[in-house]
Amino acid sequence: MAYLAIFYFYPLIKILTVSFIPDEAWGPGNLKKLVTSGIYLRTLWFTTWQAVVSTILTLLLALPGAYVFARYQFWGKTLLRSFTTVPFVLPTVVVAAAFYSLLGPHGLVNAGLMKWFHLTSPPVTIDQTIALILIAHVFYNYTVVLRIVGGYWSRLEPGLMESAKMLGASPGKAFFKVTLPLLSPAILAASLLVFIFCFSSFGVVLILGGPRFATIEVEIYRQAIHLFNLPMAAVLSLVQILFTFALMWVYTRLQRSRSMPLKPASRAVTQKKAVGGIDRLILGANVGFMIFFLGLPMFSLIIQSVTSETGVSLGFYKNLFENTTESVFFVPPADAVFYSLGFALAALLIALTLGVPAAVFLAGQASAAGIPGAQHTIDFIHQHEEIAVEERDDRSQ
Repeated sequence: MAYLAIFYFYPLIKILTVSFIPDEAWGPGNLKKLVTSGIYLRTLWFTTWQAVVSTILTLLLALPGAYVFARYQFWGKTLLRSFTTVPFVLPTVVVAAAFYSLLGPHGLVNAGLMKWFHLTSPPVTIDQTIALILIAHVFYNYTVVLRIVGGYWSRLEPGLMESAKMLGASPGKAFFKVTLPLLSPAILAASLLVFIFCFSSFGVVLILGGPRFATIEVEIYRQAIHLFNLPMAAVLSLVQILFTFALMWVYTRLQRSRSMPLKPASRAVTQKKAVGGIDRLILGANVGFMIFFLGLPMFSLIIQSVTSETGVSLGFYKNLFENTTESVFFVPPADAVFYSLGFALAALLIALTLGVPAAVFLAGQASAAGIPGAQHTIDFIHQHEEIAVEERDDRSQ
């Protein structure tokens, strides 16, 4: 409670204070400006609709991949699953840099097209456009849908679909009437997470969108850093917090009303090898799309890092350890890496020191109070233990 009071409630109270009492005098002027000014309304509208479109595109592109991971066994599956996670754990600034190196004016695609077709200007001009922002959001959040929906889908008994088909349902009707309702909790959870990530997008929009586009977080940054308008930045932060709480409240309510108890099936039953032509086509198309869509931006970033005006060069890597500007304010990238690791390790230790005792305390309180959610969590853990035992037995056989 002391930790929450110092590091959570105190900053939140300060945000409220700066929002409503900027000059030590009560006044809703900033809130009124937020509602009446067209600039802030357009920022809020853009933040919302781009998050909705990004979520829809991510679902459409990632659901086929989730089906492949849920229903097929193939060589390199574990490695591919790890590979698809890389974009999500990358900082958003690195994701933006990767797409800039691929599709920017001097990116890999434009440089290749200009060289091959002897062009004088870049033919692909989607830099600082909404299209590039949406593509980057899908790239960043693809694995969220893949893991959440794919993991849930892999535990659904395929016999349910077969039973529906035997009762006269077409494959499409069986999917929409049986599989999709069972998948709705996982799809909903993944959709809300992707929406929250895109709604609070900062690095991708700031770098790839340029000055034309701004989400609420980008506008908070501009108001606080560029304009030093702390009251307006605080008001926008408050709006961001309220939206986040509202989304989590909706998620909790829908999860309680839509979720249903299921006994997970062993993956030895739910997954198969691609033996037919259709299965191989579905598997190959999805695996190829993952490697191409998720790997090409990172590959272009690697190519750009070893390419100079004179050709292939490792000069940029040499500069990691040098202060080429000879400025006292310059930090060599190698030192920055060690600082980042140090900060991450310190944050990890603090989070474990504070979080583990709090989790144990809350779990004990919930169990003692007989809260249904605690028993559901225990049952969920037991089900996963049963699945692990079944998979171990299958491998030994």
